[in-house]
This record gives sequence, C-alpha cells and structure tokens, in this order.
Amino acid sequence: MRRRRWRTAAAAAALAALAGAGVWSAAGASGAPAVHREDRVLDVPGAKIDTSFFTAGSAKDKRPAVLIGHGFGGSKNEVKGQAEQLARDGYAVMTWSARGFGRSTGRIGLNDPQMEVKDVSRLIDWLARRPEVRLDGAGDPRVGVTGVSYGGAVSLLAAGYDKRVDAIAPEMTYWNLSDVFFPNGVYKKLWAGIFVSTAGGCEKFEPRICAMYNRVATAGAPDEEAEKLLESKSPSAVGDRIKVPALIMQGQTDSLFPLGQADAMAKAIAANGAPVSVDWIAGGHDGGDRESGRTQARVTQWFDRYLKGDKGAAGGNGDGGDRGASTGPAFRVTRTGGLNSTDGSPQLRGASSDSYPGLGSGRQPIALAGREQSFANPPGGAPPAISAVPGLGSGLAGLSSLGAGLSLDFPGQYAAFDSARLATGVHVTGSPTVKLKVTSSDDTAVLFGKVYDVGPDGKQQVLPSQLVAPLRVDGAKDGRTVELTLPAVDHNVEAGHRLRLVVAATDLGFASPAAPATYTVALAGGGLSVPTVPALRTASAGLAWWVWGLPLAGAVIGAALLITRRTHTPAPDPELAGVPLQITGLTKKYAKSSGRYAVRDLSFRVEQGQVLGLLGPNGAGKTTTLRMLMGLIRPDGGEIRVFGHAIRPGSPVLSRVGAFVEGAGFLPHLSGRENLELYWAATGRPAGDSRIEEALEIAGLGDALQRAVRTYSQGMRQRLAIAQAMLGMPDLLILDEPTNGLDPPQIREMRDVMIRYARGGRTVIVSSHLLSEVEQSCTHLVVMDRGRLVQAGPVAEITGASDTLLVTTAEPVPEAVVDKVAALAGIGSALPTDEGLLVRLEGATTPELIAELLRLDVPLTGVGPHRRLEDAFLTLIGGSA
Repeated sequence: MRRRRWRTAAAAAALAALAGAGVWSAAGASGAPAVHREDRVLDVPGAKIDTSFFTAGSAKDKRPAVLIGHGFGGSKNEVKGQAEQLARDGYAVMTWSARGFGRSTGRIGLNDPQMEVKDVSRLIDWLARRPEVRLDGAGDPRVGVTGVSYGGAVSLLAAGYDKRVDAIAPEMTYWNLSDVFFPNGVYKKLWAGIFVSTAGGCEKFEPRICAMYNRVATAGAPDEEAEKLLESKSPSAVGDRIKVPALIMQGQTDSLFPLGQADAMAKAIAANGAPVSVDWIAGGHDGGDRESGRTQARVTQWFDRYLKGDKGAAGGNGDGGDRGASTGPAFRVTRTGGLNSTDGSPQLRGASSDSYPGLGSGRQPIALAGREQSFANPPGGAPPAISAVPGLGSGLAGLSSLGAGLSLDFPGQYAAFDSARLATGVHVTGSPTVKLKVTSSDDTAVLFGKVYDVGPDGKQQVLPSQLVAPLRVDGAKDGRTVELTLPAVDHNVEAGHRLRLVVAATDLGFASPAAPATYTVALAGGGLSVPTVPALRTASAGLAWWVWGLPLAGAVIGAALLITRRTHTPAPDPELAGVPLQITGLTKKYAKSSGRYAVRDLSFRVEQGQVLGLLGPNGAGKTTTLRMLMGLIRPDGGEIRVFGHAIRPGSPVLSRVGAFVEGAGFLPHLSGRENLELYWAATGRPAGDSRIEEALEIAGLGDALQRAVRTYSQGMRQRLAIAQAMLGMPDLLILDEPTNGLDPPQIREMRDVMIRYARGGRTVIVSSHLLSEVEQSCTHLVVMDRGRLVQAGPVAEITGASDTLLVTTAEPVPEAVVDKVAALAGIGSALPTDEGLLVRLEGATTPELIAELLRLDVPLTGVGPHRRLEDAFLTLIGGSA
C-alpha cells in the first residue's frame, strides 16, 4: 500500500533553484550501457548543495531512484563508482555532498532534521520531476536511500522524516549519537576529537554543536544538555516512524559505531513491522576489510527486491509483492577462517541464519575466579590502557582474530579474573555480561571492561576486535553492584584457552577522571554470561578479501608496550653503560632450517655520536639484525647490548631507542603535529617526555606541521616519520631505508636530518641501498654479506683501503677476461665497472697486476687506489652483488 507524501513551499523553491544550470557528461564501460551524469547545485536556506544525477539507457524508461550519501569528511565523489553501477543496473541515482563537505557550503549540523535531513527531502522533490523516475503518486518517486557512516545515518533519518522513502540500506552507522560519544556516561574523547578534526575544525559546525564539543572536551564528561542535543539529531529520535525495509550492515572492527548500534536499529525497525536483515561485515572504522564489493552487491539486491520487486535490472511488476528477488539471509556475519598461504591475507567466510538473534542469544555461563582486587586511577588518567587506536590500529582489530592484535593494561591500574581452561571451544556471538561489585574512594568510578582470549600457555592474549566497554558507576563510595555489558563480538575461543575479564581504570580512547582514585572490584555473580548462536551456518568457501597491513606505528607501539611481559634478562654491564650498541656473536637461523642462517656470528660495536651505515645486498641479514636489535624477534645465539642492557622483547632500555622501518601510518585528515601527539599518547608515556619541539626542529617541517598530512609530499611524509621516531629524543635512532621514494633534493634534506640528530651526541644507525648518500652522511660502516660481517670501520678507512685498485680502461673488458683476472694468483676478486675493473689484491703487488693485465691485452689507461664507497662495497661482497 502506498502512502501520502508531503512537500513544503520552501522545498518547491529549492526545486526550482536545482533545476537551473547543469552540466552533462557521459561515462561508458566495456559491454555496459553508457552512464550519463548531470551535475547541478541546489540553493537551499543556509547552503548550496553540490549534486550529481546518474542514469543509463533511454530517458523514456521509468526506473526507481536511489540516493547515496557519503561518509563524514568525504564528498559525493567517494560514492561515484557505486552510483554508476546502480545506474547501469537500472536505477536513477543521485549523489550529493552534505553541508560543509566537498563543494557544498553551509555549516555542519550532524544530520540535523532541519538541515541535512530536509536537504534529502528536497532532493526527493527534484527526483519526482525527472522524466526517468518511476512515480508512486504525484510528487512521490519510488526511492531508496543508502550510504556509509554519516551517509548511512541520513538514510535512516530520511526514512523517519519523509514517508516517500521506500527502502534503506545503511552501513557502518549510528542509531543514537549520544550513546556513541557518551556510552554509559563516559566521554569517547579520541573519536570525538577525530570527528572535529576531520571536519576541518570546530568552526565548521553549527554554533550549538561547537559549543557543546568545547564544553564536554574541557570537562572530560558529558552533561545533560549535550546528551539531549545529540539524541535530537539521531535516528533513534524517530525510530518509531521508520517502517520501510532496512538492510543493516555494521562493522565488527569498529570502536566508533559498534555492533550494539546496529542491534538497536534492527530491533526498533523490526518492531514497526518492516523487513530487516542484519549483516556484520569484517571491517569497520578501525580498519580491516570493509567488503565493499560484496556489500554493494547486496544493496543492489535489496533495492531490486523492494524498489523493483524483481530479481534483476530488467524491471518487474513494481508492486513490491512476494514475487520479489531474494535479499539474502536475515542474519549474516563474516568470519576469518585462517590465512591465505600465498599472500598471507585473511580468508573470509560468511555464516548465516534465518533470523536475527540479537546480542544475547543462547547464553552460556563461564565461571571466573579471582579475589576482590584494588587498583588505581592515576592522576590525569595517564598513562592510559590501550585497546583500539583509530587509524593507527587499522590492521590490529582485524588481525586480533588471528592472534596478532595488540593491547596494553598497566600494572596497578586494573583487576583481572580468569576462567579455567575451556574443555570445549565456544563461539561468542554477541555481548557477554558480568555482574560486579564496585567500590571507589570517590563517589564516581569510571571503568573499562574487556574480555581477552588467553592461549594455552597463559601468555598470549587476544582482545577480539580491540574493543572495550566503558562504564560509569555513580554512588560507588558505599559500594554498588552493577551489570557490565561487554562489547559485542563474533569470536571463536578454542578448547584449552581461557577467558580473562579485565576491568581497567583507563583507556586511551576515553576520558577518565583527572583526580586520582582507588577502585575495588569483585565478582558479584560468579562469572561471564556468554552469548552463542548455534544456528549459524558457516559457508565452506572463502569470500572477498583485502590484505590487512600492520602499520609501523602499531608495531613500534607493540614493541614499546610489551614492557609488562618480563623474562629472565642478564644483568646490565656497567662498563658498556655509555656504549649505544654492542653486538657479540649474533646468530639467527631461518625458520624450519637447521643449517641455513639469516645472521651468523655477527659482532660489531657502535659508539656515541656515530652515524653508522649498515650495508649489504638483499638477503645479507640487515633487516633481521635490526629486528633483533629492536626486540621484535629473538636471536638463536649471541648477545645484543644497548647501553649495557641485554635486549629481549619488551626490554625497558628499548625506550631509549627510536625506530623508523618501512614508513609510518598517519591519519591523513590530521595535521602533522596532531599525528605526532596522537602517536605519543598511544605509547602511554607522559606528554612532557615527548620533546616534540626538539624532534620537529631537527626534522625541519616548518609551517607544514599545521597542515593536514594528506597535503604532504612524499619527502615531507618521510620527515614526519623520522620526527615520529625521534619523539622522546632517543639516544639510539634506527632508520631502515629512510630515503625510499625520495627525489635528490629530498634525499639531501634527509641526510641533513640524520647529521643534525647525531650532532648532539646521539647515535644513528641507517640501513640504505643508496651508497653515495651513505658515504656522505655516515661516519662509520658495517658491511654484511650472507649474514656475516665483511668489514667494519670508518667510512674513509673502508673507501681508501690500499688493497683495492681501480683499473681504468679504454674500452669495456670482456667478461672472459674479467674471469681470468679474478683467477690470477694473489687476486681476491675482480669486478667490471663503468670505468674498467675493480680489483682486490690478496698477496699480489700492483706491478705484478699491471704485468698480468698487459699480458691479457687489457687496454689500460690507469691504475690506482679507489676512493668510492660503491666500488669498495662491490669489492667486499664480490659475487653477492
């Protein structure tokens, strides 16, 4: 049954403005109809809205319409590909840039009903007048709305405020903004700050929103006015009016809009009698595979069913009856089923059921053990525990299901309760709950709960999707019993593993009370109540995949934050307290090999103030050596000492080491300075120890620090990465290929950065394949080949070695003659160069060499000691070049 529609005089005026100037363009695809695009600007009260309209085929064909919203900080351009595909599939598609984004003007109202939501109604008005669009009545087009994140929320709001909307497909979005940013009364400060920065600053928002943000960010806690403001802009405010078919797709690795938001919208819309399907995708705002190809295909199927009423793009009866296309299962969740053996990417498969189970289905009790425990909220809430790190943790949340996630809880700042080893595995699908008794030295306690999957050895622990649940407990001074609802996840806990409940006083993503306090927590109900969904059927074949990367930032954070895992370490050597690095007999075998070595019997020493170049051909063992030096892998033999301390994974002395390896991951919408400040906060160390100004002065980024990183050149990004490694001004700085991808002027700048850093008495180790730059920037060299040390010493000593001669010739020396020279008695090696030959003497004299060269008819023009590092390097490594 079709419903009556509405349209205001203001909307009609806006419609006339939109019908003004337009530009047509066309795009085609092989074997597919050309897509026509019309760009226009909509004049509305307080803004100009930039729009695009896409169609394919004849204008005489009536077709349903689809509106596609974009994510926060984006524009209509980011959904252009989906719009073109939907146009080819038989839809009239409209995209637009929301107020304050792209080329649209106006202030950001966070999908305000009188601003962004009313703009959507104005677009529907315009669609109703297009000859290509199918109508259900006068001024009433057949229309669906979809979008990701910010655009997903406006699809929900549009369905609640405009009865002409016929179907929606929101993805990775919110139901209640107050619950998003103030979950259980705790301020989600990190994501709130990222939101404001992504928009371009507080002044880009409506004044009420900006004032609210400044007020809450200063107080570190929400107030009633802030909660009401965000609720008024949320889909939940009109939840009882959303009565159209809804395909809800939500990310599992999402600390911004967790699965609980999708659960609330699914239950509310289903209660209105509308069809609902729920799909938990692998990725989310914290990174991972967002499965864009699969989800967009499912959106098309959803609209085929509820807008066309058929199985494809050919049209249909349009009555929305029961003959429509299949829309997929009522509930589907993407699961990780191991790693691809060829490229290491996670293998994804879908599990589905015929009904949506919610977050508390099939609960199973799991007993926990542990006494009552007291712990501290530190002054200022620092250093904070770490779970999710938006942007920087891009790969961590997705990889946590594979045992590779990183997290940190500081001793003395949390309580932990463990289960026994599980006799049989359990697949958690939903939100575990637990009852706790909480007592605080203050009246209010702010706590953060999470459940770890602990391996059989009791050491390896994984935090599923890197998620944590905040909880504010008022009236805790006299003790209160509360139920803590933990984050919703889909995670398989294998037999032999344990579950560990951690209740912490801090978390990096949230605001904690600034005043120090003591919390006491005890179990009040025996253990965890864990939801399971046995009816879920897992597909046998893998689905779409995308390689999750582990950014350098996460790796460095992990190395620095493993300080709580102590192993037996030899006592410091006081005689080496002033020596930045001494390596003795270092050995590392290749995995699963008894006789092949990546590094073998390596020994060298680095003094303060040196810039040491680590050289060697591919496979020489340089990277393996650096990884052992940073405590990322363990050697099979030998010893590494940094300032006299033996290196083990998590060694405290690693706090005196800075590292840059393969580039750093930065949030593109934040400035260079903001990225560095966020990174330092993630390490959990006091802000005053960052010495950020010194690092920035050496890096020489100037005014660029205030600009968004997305505007940086490659050279500027490299220097920002070096500055990140220099935070805290470590005494030993390790740089692995810092000049990769740089042009000659940028390489010179990077050389100056290294030299300036070492001038203060600090030490730099640089691994590079640019020998000319190493020669100009390094004071000392270590040359490796096949895992062994070939030579070490000052650059001048190695390049000026008297046993290596440069033989210049009038013409190139044939390869057969080169081989004959190399085979002469007393000759160590002979290699061709652009000028002739590079010959290393092992017993022969220069006159003897000249005589043999003349005998072999080599056209000599000169013989003398060489002075280039490149030549010396080639001579030292011989055939490995």
